Amino acid sequence: MPVKVLFVGDIVGRPGRKAVNKFLTGLIKDFAPDFVIGNAENAAGGYGLTEAVALELFNAGFDLLTSGNHIWRREFLPYLAKAERILRPANYPAGAVGKGYAIIEKNGLKLGVINLEGRVFMRNLECPFRVGLALAENLRAQTPYIIVDFHAEATSEKLALGWHLDGKVSAVIGTHTHVQTGDERILPEGTAYLTDVGMTGIRDGVIGMRRDQAIEMFLTQVPRKLEVPKTGPKKLEAVYLEIENTGKASFIKRLRVED
Repeated sequence: MPVKVLFVGDIVGRPGRKAVNKFLTGLIKDFAPDFVIGNAENAAGGYGLTEAVALELFNAGFDLLTSGNHIWRREFLPYLAKAERILRPANYPAGAVGKGYAIIEKNGLKLGVINLEGRVFMRNLECPFRVGLALAENLRAQTPYIIVDFHAEATSEKLALGWHLDGKVSAVIGTHTHVQTGDERILPEGTAYLTDVGMTGIRDGVIGMRRDQAIEMFLTQVPRKLEVPKTGPKKLEAVYLEIENTGKASFIKRLRVED
């Protein structure tokens, strides 16, 4: 039997958490995943994470939470430092709080998860290609099942990492842009790939945030902090994977459920 993984796209604010509470149970019932992962770097107010929100998401059914460049909320760092099931990108320099990879065990199965952050249009971090390959080789000694969350801006960088890790990991799933792409596939050496899994939150905003504020910012070019809408139709976007005992993916399906 293949190992089944459900990966939920970037959860944005309270509406994203409400979408999780509304839709996740049904997806778990339909697909019976062995592991449920979600990117939660925007889950608290649209920016970052808190201990209370993390616990809420674990109670909703997540086994592990990944993140990205917005994880560094100051008051959250003490919890991030000790959290076993919350990841920050692995390619931050030595001394950064938290950890960038983990092996989670459930019902006798072990799943390795690596979190990486891109460098194109983002921070000048350590090379995600080199860090990702080294971690994949390390984790393969413990489990053939390895998922990579690549939190990156540029589609070219995401696709290049997919090819770089083809056959070395079970899946490379892109996050960060909040726009689900339609290019899911299994690469020649057995790695499932999707440029961006999408987001979970308000459907009719701008990447989960208030569209009036986003439009104003683009019109005026004046920077501002965007807010999460309080109401509106919600959606949950995700990807479902099946992985054989060789560590190679045999199935990938892009998912979207909404009000």
